Amino acid sequence: MGMEIERKFTIKSLPSDLEQYEFHTIEQAYLVTEPTIRVRREDDRYYMTYKGVGGSNTSLSHEEYNLPLTKESYETLASKADGNVIRKRRYLIPYGQHTIELDIFAEPFSSLIIAEVEFSSVEEADAFDVPDWFNEDVTDLKEYRNSYLSRVSV
Repeated sequence: MGMEIERKFTIKSLPSDLEQYEFHTIEQAYLVTEPTIRVRREDDRYYMTYKGVGGSNTSLSHEEYNLPLTKESYETLASKADGNVIRKRRYLIPYGQHTIELDIFAEPFSSLIIAEVEFSSVEEADAFDVPDWFNEDVTDLKEYRNSYLSRVSV
């Protein structure tokens, strides 16, 4: 995969037409959080992801690599994970040349909704015209990282 450049936001309100958008059902478990090694089920696809530490003291960009897994491999590895399993529904919302990935979390984080947008460059990320239904930019706040949520007491 290579370098991933993304920004994360809380939101003010859900889009009123949310149900018209494609979505994925995601479940992920963390084996290690620094660097991040997670296993994920996305609908009926399974894979392991390695995420390196962000560059230049920011979470805006970091290395990311995905490896495909079988369902059996996923279940074996997920059973060895520590902490919370993260479950969410990810809506894919077109926005100009970008796609907003709107994550609506399930228990025990059902009050959490995060919007992520990926970019091809840091300059593009910095120039992003934020939709008016977005709230705070939480890209650099660890409390909004799935790897952090996997370790908190609930």
